[in-house]
Amino acid sequence: QVQLVESGGGFGQAGGSLRLSCAASGRTFSIYAMGWFRQAPGKEREIVAALSWAQGSTYYAEPVKGRFTISRDNAKNTLYLQLNSLKSQDTAVYYCAASRTMVGVPVKSSGYDYWGQGTQVTVSS
Repeated sequence: QVQLVESGGGFGQAGGSLRLSCAASGRTFSIYAMGWFRQAPGKEREIVAALSWAQGSTYYAEPVKGRFTISRDNAKNTLYLQLNSLKSQDTAVYYCAASRTMVGVPVKSSGYDYWGQGTQVTVSS
């Protein structure tokens, strides 16, 4: 099993920045990719960004390209999401996820095996 714990959510102003962290523990050697998803009230969960844990290749959803940056610290087994140029549309619960998929970077929630509890991001305009 893999445990994921997010931190760093909170309130931000439009145009501002926030940084999310996700600490992984347990059988982390089984992780091949990790990602960030978000879910706004009344909407489906959607992918924000993802990366291949070993190779570092990344994927970004169109709404966040150029504004958000996903990164990882292998030594700390920690995933990050830097949120810049925040918009009110970024308000959502953000979830960290880990995948045992060995090929590519999954972009659908069904491709992930482990999930964090979520952290709220609220952007005021």
